Amino acid sequence: MKNKILISIIAICIFCSFTAQMIPTSLKITVRNELGAIEGDVQVTLYATKEDYEKSQNAVASGKTDSKGMIYFQYLKQLNFYISAEKGDRNNFGAGEKIDNLAENKVNKVTIIISE
Repeated sequence: MKNKILISIIAICIFCSFTAQMIPTSLKITVRNELGAIEGDVQVTLYATKEDYEKSQNAVASGKTDSKGMIYFQYLKQLNFYISAEKGDRNNFGAGEKIDNLAENKVNKVTIIISE
């Protein structure tokens, strides 16, 4: 009887450790300029709808890229997202503004190009 209880406890611990390690649906964005160089300190904003993107309202998430031109958003829904990336007079308007459905429980990756 003690062995069955011990085995049950071990099985529960193993199951809990696997579920605790599931990767949240995430998006890793790298921003580069028109010459391909990385761009740090770029304001990146995610929107769930085209209307919100066009009006710059109801952002889902926002932040600035690090010195390696990267920003990482976690715990996102599996949606299409519209991405705004701006630094000074450079942005991604007209190109690379939408990412289709994110893959669930994965780190989705995209590179955005900003230009004048």
